[in-house]
Amino acid sequence: MRLSPIRRVSFAGRSFFLKRDDLLHPYLSGNKARKLHFLRQKSNIEEIHSFGSLHSNAMYSLSFLAKERGISFIYYARLDPSLKEPKGNLKAALENGMLLRPLEEWPYGKGISHLIFIDGRLYIPEGGRCPQAQEGIAILAKEILDWAKKNRKTPKIFLPSGTGTTALFLQKYLLFRVYTVPCVGDEEYLRKQWRELDPSAPQPTVLFPPKKYRFGRLYLELFELWRELKEQTGVTFDLLYDPVGFATLLHHDLLDEDLLYIHQGGIMGNETMIERYKAKLDKIAKTKKGAV
Repeated sequence: MRLSPIRRVSFAGRSFFLKRDDLLHPYLSGNKARKLHFLRQKSNIEEIHSFGSLHSNAMYSLSFLAKERGISFIYYARLDPSLKEPKGNLKAALENGMLLRPLEEWPYGKGISHLIFIDGRLYIPEGGRCPQAQEGIAILAKEILDWAKKNRKTPKIFLPSGTGTTALFLQKYLLFRVYTVPCVGDEEYLRKQWRELDPSAPQPTVLFPPKKYRFGRLYLELFELWRELKEQTGVTFDLLYDPVGFATLLHHDLLDEDLLYIHQGGIMGNETMIERYKAKLDKIAKTKKGAV
């Protein structure tokens, strides 16, 4: 795993540091590259099994790793009969040879937080949420510590969370305070994930967004924030997590030169999100036109 760069960028008139984990690899980057790093050390796998949504970044990353190793990848998801043409993460994962199965055929509970290895078949929890994920996240923590020492920084670390796996293990290996915002569930959801993963690890500081955003729902103010981020920083961010992250930072006035924001990748999933936003904007425009 190569070292990802840290750059100073500006947004909304404020300067902060950005760790470009989205640049780790052309096909395997961000927090999924960190969380799934352990797979590259395990040699006796014949099949990989996992589950989650049809637009999951982890799904695509696992499909790439399986293709790279020449082994099968079986993914279990709630199938959508109305989906005529796969796009984004799903299209890329299928092109990598992923085999899709109904979620009902997943043989273990959806709440598992550990790996199951049976006769060459490795079963991975949703999103790569397992204790082994800390192997790659420990490498990320060391990169941050080395940068901070070299530049005489004591940064506050921020990243938005799904299951919170990356945030938890970063806090475990860092002396600096790690901040996060729950994007999938609420604070109790995050803390439950953390207790199950490592009950003895120190927990990150949870921040609340300016309002409750339901995961996967479209919010025009978040889309506008995402566009402004790209225009002002020259960096493309993820559309599901990063706009909530930056809205939270601005809300708490934490966007400053002491901040190190972790860019966790996930850009391929933007294709389907942008299509959904364009459809919503077109619908609004037609409604306004009809009302005139």
